[in-house]
Amino acid sequence: MKTTASNLIRWSGLAAMAAGIIYITIQAIHPLDVLSSVTTARWATIHYLSIVMDLLAMLGIAGLYAKQVEKSGWLGLAGYLLFSGFWAFSVALHFIEAFISPVVANVAPKFVEGLLGMVAGHASEINLGALPTVYGLLIGVVGYVLGGLLFGIATFRTRVLPRWAGGLLAIGTLLPVLLSSVVHHPFDRLFAVPVGLALIWLGYSLFSERREQVS
Repeated sequence: MKTTASNLIRWSGLAAMAAGIIYITIQAIHPLDVLSSVTTARWATIHYLSIVMDLLAMLGIAGLYAKQVEKSGWLGLAGYLLFSGFWAFSVALHFIEAFISPVVANVAPKFVEGLLGMVAGHASEINLGALPTVYGLLIGVVGYVLGGLLFGIATFRTRVLPRWAGGLLAIGTLLPVLLSSVVHHPFDRLFAVPVGLALIWLGYSLFSERREQVS
């Protein structure tokens, strides 16, 4: 098959689908964020998958944006940069959780518990510097919530891809802010389901588009 821009965009839809599937699956099988989980094989497997998911999501979102770039304007660009930035930062965090935390869990348990508390929303007993602020504000609020919201709204407005999938993405990324005081960790992992479904829906639409046109 000849490599063209349209083919690359189409195949990026497959990457978005895979990222969405992994994102939902991880929430169902993720171990508890406690020190004893960090050295288990299950913990390692989950975070290896998370790194793959992050990379696939970046590829998928790039294709979704490229498909609607001419109509999405500055709103789409801002949403794309912020939302893809969330997944890029997540690669670094998941790398630490997969390869560093298990190694230092026995020699520096307080440090690892601090990282776990940062993710679970608990106060750390040690000083992690600016990391909790970067994770909570830049990665969580600005990247995930604001980025996903803007990208979802832009997708809804352009009508290039299924607009209700864009609406689902916008609502799904906003849920942690709206319901964080009611649904606490680890049950807040349920908020990932609509976002994962939106990625699957958008990715499938992108991947199947050319086939439909040929038919």
